[in-house]
Amino acid sequence: MQFSTHVYPSRSESAQAVLERVERAPEARVAPLPGPRERGALAKDLGLPGGVVSVAPLRSAPLYLGLALVGVVALVAVVGLVYTPYDPNAMGVAARGVAPSLAFPMGSDQFGRDILSRVMRGASLALLVGATSVAIGLAAGAPLGALAGFARGWADEGIMRLMDGLFAFPATLLAIAIVGALGPGLQNAVLAIGVAYVPIFARLARASVISQTEADYVQAARAVGCSPARILFRHILPNGLSPLIVQATTAFGGAILAEAALSYLGLGVQPPDPSWGQMLNDAHNYLSVAPWLAVFPGLAIATTVLGFNLLGDGLRDWLDPRRRVARG
Repeated sequence: MQFSTHVYPSRSESAQAVLERVERAPEARVAPLPGPRERGALAKDLGLPGGVVSVAPLRSAPLYLGLALVGVVALVAVVGLVYTPYDPNAMGVAARGVAPSLAFPMGSDQFGRDILSRVMRGASLALLVGATSVAIGLAAGAPLGALAGFARGWADEGIMRLMDGLFAFPATLLAIAIVGALGPGLQNAVLAIGVAYVPIFARLARASVISQTEADYVQAARAVGCSPARILFRHILPNGLSPLIVQATTAFGGAILAEAALSYLGLGVQPPDPSWGQMLNDAHNYLSVAPWLAVFPGLAIATTVLGFNLLGDGLRDWLDPRRRVARG
């Protein structure tokens, strides 16, 4: 943009005179913002319905929907810890294979246990497994990846070759192998899923650190004599949390799905404790006569995983600085 030289002050001018002359200058005149009629005409020209020009609310829809689904599941999980209609493990509270009714909204299983009570308690276990597994993967993988990306050299090579070896296996397959070696059970399943997520967080943290190493604020911190540890923990890591938060949210749903797979195979939560995957395993012999045995645990898994995936997508859009202008 070209600016006229007549708006620059001379030494003899007062501040008020300079201000008045700048305000009268053609370059200082700003076009007014378009009103509702102009925005409506623009929307019509662009083919947008309802005279709405901004698409930012559409980008926020996955975030709100994901929050709603996760909020419902979390509420059910919290309530399931303190109250269930019946004892989730008590047999014979109803006749075997009772169809959904007012007394038993989700029916009963082949042992006469209330499915609603087991689904509610299973939600508590699912969120516990997801939170603990993601915490293990994040706590172990993010520091290793940050160290590899910041130190480079032999440390980078050694750490990332180890991560590449773990990353060569699909997360669920690696978790199955670890549980097979350690033995079935909830604790081993949580540990196995957490270890399977370590290389994912490590690679993401390394890429985030490398992308910020040459940033202006990092170079300025080096110029004023900040120590490498201070640069890493005070400048680089806080600015690289966004992708880790998004990945952790998405991994939460993946961890719940992995736990359901392990429990379905008999490697996760052991009977009689309720697990959605174990409930699916118990139901597969009765699908033709009592499909509700699998429908409700399956819907619980699908709803939870979908909620966390939508929440992760929404957070990615929300935390992406390149999209904040569109939302504004």
